[in-house]
Amino acid sequence: MPSTLRIAIRRTQGTEDLPLPAYATAGAAGMDLHAALEAPLTLRPGERALIPTGIAIALPPNYEAQVRPRSGLALRHGLGMVNAPGTIDSDYRGEICALLINLGTEPITLNRGDRVAQLVVAPVARVQWDNCAGEPLEETPRGANGFGHTGHQHGANTTAAEHEHGANTTAARGRP
Repeated sequence: MPSTLRIAIRRTQGTEDLPLPAYATAGAAGMDLHAALEAPLTLRPGERALIPTGIAIALPPNYEAQVRPRSGLALRHGLGMVNAPGTIDSDYRGEICALLINLGTEPITLNRGDRVAQLVVAPVARVQWDNCAGEPLEETPRGANGFGHTGHQHGANTTAAEHEHGANTTAARGRP
């Protein structure tokens, strides 16, 4: 079992009444984030808002936190995030916010303390590029096929150009 990662957390002024992020179950990957609103906020369909959570954290180097939407809110109300997931870098020390959007058909009202998003903390690999200019990349069975190609055999619904360039334009031609 992996050890527990300790992370410093600070509440913003006036949010002492709100719970700190916490796992809802023993197997949960994300911790609930609560709205630190001073007054109820109604999002009409298509409207978005930056929702404060009342916390700031100090992630260690080589870690990130992801602010993710809550599936229940998405299912019941169409509430999502504009930039899902929102990335919190290890050197950011400001308040964590969730950029929410109402993708539903009815207005939704958010209140102080509502669980509006979840926070997942994960390690981040640092990359050093190995420039292979002029050399082919290592071949794989998938090759350059992307945008819906996983699980499909070449030729079933793709042209040679689509296969070569990895573009999925079959939907634009009206094919599944």
